[in-house]
Amino acid sequence: MSFQIAIDGPAGAGKSTIARKVSAELGFIYVDTGAMYRAMGLFFLDRKIDSRDLEKVKASLDDAVIELEIVDGVQHVILNGEDVSTRIRTEEAGMMASAVSAIGEVREKLVSMQQQIAASRSIVMDGRDIGTVVLPHAPLKIFLTAGVMVRAERRYKELLAKGQEPDLAAIAADIEKRDHQDMTRAVSPLKQAEDAILLDTSDMNIEEVTEAIIRLAKERL
Repeated sequence: MSFQIAIDGPAGAGKSTIARKVSAELGFIYVDTGAMYRAMGLFFLDRKIDSRDLEKVKASLDDAVIELEIVDGVQHVILNGEDVSTRIRTEEAGMMASAVSAIGEVREKLVSMQQQIAASRSIVMDGRDIGTVVLPHAPLKIFLTAGVMVRAERRYKELLAKGQEPDLAAIAADIEKRDHQDMTRAVSPLKQAEDAILLDTSDMNIEEVTEAIIRLAKERL
């Protein structure tokens, strides 16, 4: 029997990190939907298509083939045959992902892919509308959040560790902008599902959040 855990929340809340750990602990497959949207954003960036040019966006959608491959337990994102797992992690790709995710046709394409992945396997899936749209019947839904500055500082430390020289104020501004885009878009806006459990991770470490979700999952398995 398959079991789905849906984890939603704003940018920088730690969804991917937590989802990876939870899936590893439970032996489930992890599906990073944000990576799929980032791949779509990268597709439009590479083609120099403006997200506001709806006709071009819609006309080119069929040319974007996004696949997920698990290699040694790690998810790789393949865009038209190229492994773009590293390239999608730029701030530019993130902003474009947020912009194009507001377009109905883009979401329809990716939601269909995500539902197919979850149909027959036990998975942990994270994103912005997993509990509300993609997996509305998931037995466990989590809404993960944290304060803007907490999220900005986490991202700042991640980039520092990668040898980059980030600007904390700019990161915080980007997060606020993405929050606004995600929560106010007309199609599948970011919101907590009525039956989702709210977890504010501002004062929790990764292990504490992971343990809390695993405990909730085992109560429902």
